[in-house]
Amino acid sequence: MHGRVVDSSAEGLALAMDVSCHSFLRMARLAEPLMSDGGCLLCVTFYGSERVVEHYNLMGPVKAALESATRYVAAELGPKGIRAHAISPGPIATRAASGIDRFDELLERAAATVPQHQLVTIEDVGGLAAFLVSDAGRHITGTIIPVDGGQHLLG
Repeated sequence: MHGRVVDSSAEGLALAMDVSCHSFLRMARLAEPLMSDGGCLLCVTFYGSERVVEHYNLMGPVKAALESATRYVAAELGPKGIRAHAISPGPIATRAASGIDRFDELLERAAATVPQHQLVTIEDVGGLAAFLVSDAGRHITGTIIPVDGGQHLLG
């Protein structure tokens, strides 16, 4: 997590993929038979999957794999009325984020530079999730949706 992507070990990559990507696929497989009336599957990603973010390192390619997996899950389970989305919040201080080197600097930089000049909260993410799983979001699937104060607009 703290080194260069090109220096990652096979074991490190496999662990990151298992925790951050394959776990979503396992969850989808286990949830599918329970969702006989359809439903919605959600995961969390980060725009470091699309752009190089300093100190995000190996998690960038791993989150890119998660986003691709989300689209495939949406396509494969869509005929059963099961939707899938990846929510992409801006940086939020969470336990998982604490493993990212210099994450506190990333938070400060994001707050200063995003168009809305404020960080998103867990409640903001929850509000988007509530919409996506509601009937109001029933015809939306396979999306990667930012809730990041406009951070995804910056290059």
